[in-house]
Amino acid sequence: MSCLTFLTVRKSIRIVFGLIVFHLAANAFAQEVAEPDPVKANVYRLQFSPYTHHYTFDAAHRDVVMIGLEKESPEADLIGITLFRNSFGQESVYVYPWGGVYRGIGGFRPVSFKWTAGLIYGYVDSFQNKVPLNYKGFSPGLIFGLAYEFRRGWSAQVNFLGTAAAMFEISVPLD
Repeated sequence: MSCLTFLTVRKSIRIVFGLIVFHLAANAFAQEVAEPDPVKANVYRLQFSPYTHHYTFDAAHRDVVMIGLEKESPEADLIGITLFRNSFGQESVYVYPWGGVYRGIGGFRPVSFKWTAGLIYGYVDSFQNKVPLNYKGFSPGLIFGLAYEFRRGWSAQVNFLGTAAAMFEISVPLD
């Protein structure tokens, strides 16, 4: 694939994701303001990320694909585990025993803010310095995200991976 074709594809992907975000935001602002529904029992979610946008180009970057399992308690606490192929093609895992979700951001029920904190393993060898505080492949992780619930329990989420990238995720409930 030529460099020009690659850049055109990347630009097209950005435009498509921008339109999706615009559509979701427009729907959120058009809906009535409502109190968020409290979670009455533990909710388990399957997470999938098909795409991660890196803020800067690096020839070593590879496609990042993530799959995970998350549990939300009635108190809006989050715990979970994700398995992913990191930006350098290495199999990795993120375990987060701490996290939280805040619903109704800006007065809009479908919008929520999430945070998770835990431990990442997988950035090894020549890529160990690509994440801060890495020791033999282990490093702390702190991820913030914005989610939009487009169907009861189903959400699209953007996770902000520090100064490196933004990960786009779909989350579905496991009933």
